[in-house]
Amino acid sequence: MSEALDIERWNLECEFNNTDHRTDLNGVDRLILRRGQVFTISLYLRSGTFQPGVSSLEFVAETGPQPNEQYGTRASFGLSASIDTSHWSAAVTSPPGDMVALSLCSAPDAPIGRYTLTLGPSERIEFILLFNPWCPGDAVYMENEQSLEEYVLSQDGIIFRGSYKLPISTPWNFGQFESGILDTCLQILDMNPKCLRNPGKDCSGRRNPIYVSRVLSAMVNCNDDKGVLLGKWTDGYEGGVSPLFWKGSVEILRNWDKQACQPVRYGQCWVFAAVACSISRALGIPCRVVTNYVSAHDNNGDLVIERYINENGDLLKSREMIWNYHCWVENWMSRPEFKSDFHGWQASDPTPQEKSEGVFCCGPTPVRAIKEGELTFKYDAPFVFAEVNADVVNIMKKKDGSTSKVTTYTTFVGQKISTKRVGSDAREDVTHLYKYPEGSDEEREAFKKANHQNKLLQQQQNEGLHIAIKVTSDMRKGCDFDVFAVVTNNTQSDKKCRLVFGSCAVSYSGHMGNNCGFKDLLNVELSPGAERRVPLRLNYSKYGEQLTEDNLIRLAVLLIDFSNSQAMLAVRNIVLENPEIKVRILGEPKEGRKLAAEITLKNPLPEALENCCFSIEGSNLTSGQVLSERLGSSVGPGEDAKVKMYFTPTHSGLRKLVVDFDSNKLCHVKGYKNVIIGKK
Repeated sequence: MSEALDIERWNLECEFNNTDHRTDLNGVDRLILRRGQVFTISLYLRSGTFQPGVSSLEFVAETGPQPNEQYGTRASFGLSASIDTSHWSAAVTSPPGDMVALSLCSAPDAPIGRYTLTLGPSERIEFILLFNPWCPGDAVYMENEQSLEEYVLSQDGIIFRGSYKLPISTPWNFGQFESGILDTCLQILDMNPKCLRNPGKDCSGRRNPIYVSRVLSAMVNCNDDKGVLLGKWTDGYEGGVSPLFWKGSVEILRNWDKQACQPVRYGQCWVFAAVACSISRALGIPCRVVTNYVSAHDNNGDLVIERYINENGDLLKSREMIWNYHCWVENWMSRPEFKSDFHGWQASDPTPQEKSEGVFCCGPTPVRAIKEGELTFKYDAPFVFAEVNADVVNIMKKKDGSTSKVTTYTTFVGQKISTKRVGSDAREDVTHLYKYPEGSDEEREAFKKANHQNKLLQQQQNEGLHIAIKVTSDMRKGCDFDVFAVVTNNTQSDKKCRLVFGSCAVSYSGHMGNNCGFKDLLNVELSPGAERRVPLRLNYSKYGEQLTEDNLIRLAVLLIDFSNSQAMLAVRNIVLENPEIKVRILGEPKEGRKLAAEITLKNPLPEALENCCFSIEGSNLTSGQVLSERLGSSVGPGEDAKVKMYFTPTHSGLRKLVVDFDSNKLCHVKGYKNVIIGKK
């Protein structure tokens, strides 16, 4: 007859277990485990000793408000001779005595979340269970150790903005292991509408990373729920801050928690994606932020973006847009409902654009399905396919109300799809994961599957008149510079044309601002084979006041051939780089030792900068805080804005100090410094 153990107390061995499960950066004051992996606890008996084959101990593991064995949110099990990592199990690993070393293992498909483990009739311990990408039995299993270091454990990274001609690195502090962030991520899951409607079923769904990724895609925006961020793309940022204000996810997630789950104001695509990446990594799902340059927003599913222009080449308002770039995330997981080719990276987009199954969310959809044109695959494959493959048709709306199609010399949608390279701050081009080479047989086959008729019917570009926009390398914010319309006559006859060359400020999401420079030539003559360069001068005195925080100017050349009234359009967005922030670390970087960062920015503008402020943050560098230093005086043209700021690292390793400079004329300029922190 078996005898129940008489337990007096226990030791959860948090430091050993959390370190072994790679959760120790969350702290070692409580038990945080990864599923499908063995952990150890020590039991101290009040009376008697453990006797193999005689002593017994029963366990019940429960999660969620309505634990149920059918839902997988409750598991009952006893002692076994050895651990079985394929399901909940427990075994004693110590010799007979009054201290019992107990090894336990959760199922590799157990729901993630907060757990209570009951030992015997009444003893209860609590722990948090996360996805385990180191466990081959987990759906998020990733084999490569360097990739795991980057996509799960790295607390900082690079997000690419700017333009496809000039990708700009923006540093970001993901901060998924900072104090309180994991609890906030679990709270986000608990606040999702599916959980509020049916908590038992929702907690059961948390065994599946596909389900969790879809929930996060909806909850990072607040359009249908008590989500984290409110998006805003136009008309100022009253009642909140510019999305460019943020340097990381920690302050956003903490603000949401402090504000009793009221949305944080404001976010745009890279902020939504970065916060989703932080939450995914915190929960144990490998995740990366991806940028798609020249990204289409197709709201009717026909894979064609129709854009209307007036007779000056100005873009008219439309719901269908071409974004200069758009960011989303990729989460790594298996897709058991598809063949193995579609396991791996899954695209998921938390920026609220279109509804999916009645909710503002998108994905996850296999990246491979986008490449192959498999648009029936869940979830939202047609929308993501359009973002990287849609065709663009420009139509001129004339003053008399008539319309005509415009021949367009422009870049294909879906350029330089980019993410941070593993173990480096360099850009990795992942376009080949989304698309076959343009013009290849494989691309044509994918378009056939996707029924992308417009692309299949596309003819070669017009071989008659040709227009292009050329720029020079001296385009810097604060300078005056020229851009050029280049017109070539590839016909055998003389041509007489009207050329309209316009420029205006534009946001990264395609919203047009005011004029930055304009030229209308009514009589451009070209002999056969001739080329003509038409300059347009952009003066800081004019464009400086018009620029948005994105530093983008839209250049458009409209050419009308008088011989046949045919209109041709070339469009190019240029980005004006902000000045570099230089960071010098003073002192030997070590854990627990106060360091100084000397930070400098040279004013490139022909006018003074007022209200200058530097701020810094970094995981394990600034104790989860944003530190700020305001300059006491203005900074004149060509002068340096300079501060010395102090911080104390808490953990060793390679860390990223993220820097922001803000002023009346230069808004939220970003920089960073990689710092190797030594052990004490």
